[in-house]
Amino acid sequence: MPNFRSMQEIAWTGYVTIVRTEIRRFMRIKSQTLVPPVITMVLYLYIFGSIIGRKVGTLLDMPYVQFIGPGIIAMALINSAYSNVSSSFFSAKNHRVYEEMFVTPIPSVSIVLGYLSGGVCRGLIVMCLVSVVVYLFNPFSIHNIFVLTCVAFNTAVIFSALGMINAIIADNHDEANWVNNFVITPLTYMGGVFFPMTSLPAVIQPIAELNPILMVVSSFRYGILGVEAGPVLIHLLGLLICTVALVVLLAVMVERRYRLSD
Repeated sequence: MPNFRSMQEIAWTGYVTIVRTEIRRFMRIKSQTLVPPVITMVLYLYIFGSIIGRKVGTLLDMPYVQFIGPGIIAMALINSAYSNVSSSFFSAKNHRVYEEMFVTPIPSVSIVLGYLSGGVCRGLIVMCLVSVVVYLFNPFSIHNIFVLTCVAFNTAVIFSALGMINAIIADNHDEANWVNNFVITPLTYMGGVFFPMTSLPAVIQPIAELNPILMVVSSFRYGILGVEAGPVLIHLLGLLICTVALVVLLAVMVERRYRLSD
């Protein structure tokens, strides 16, 4: 039996190896992983922010393009973090590459954290690229770097974890996009990216407040613009709870080889 120190070294080596593999994978195909999200967000900013924004005018005492900027950044982070882990782990599952990891003494936690870290890295890189684009459309200064850092990291982990969970339970390529198509996309468009929640009917507003993406967008908007659309600390606490819960759930799923063994 390996001693405690060697077990730590195995766990760390396994984690670092997976992270390096994931980063090399998405950096090798930058034209597919980093460029498209930026182009998509440029179109959002031009069509919604510039063209439609001229008709809207100001919203919450600011230009419309400035209002949607933080939400656009959040969208880019969410989509990139989710799609990175979803596609990568589903490919490993589909080709049964994961079996090579399971025959090694690498702990399940290291496997989970390795894949999640890859998704976080890609999500944060895309977020920074899109932030530059948003700044070019409408210059801004960061209001609260602590809030912005916390919400960005937790958001990246949460949606990376959702991507990995979807990849584990999916049996084919169509099912690998279920969470994105039927959960993330609808919640994103109802998450206050393009309009304030006060625009919704009063009956719907309490339900809309339960949308986790609303917490993300509101926290991004506060961190960048200083516009408070709800209790920021409660939103950050809710995101932190989701982060811990999803990581623990994933570790249990991988440890028990849920849907990963014949």
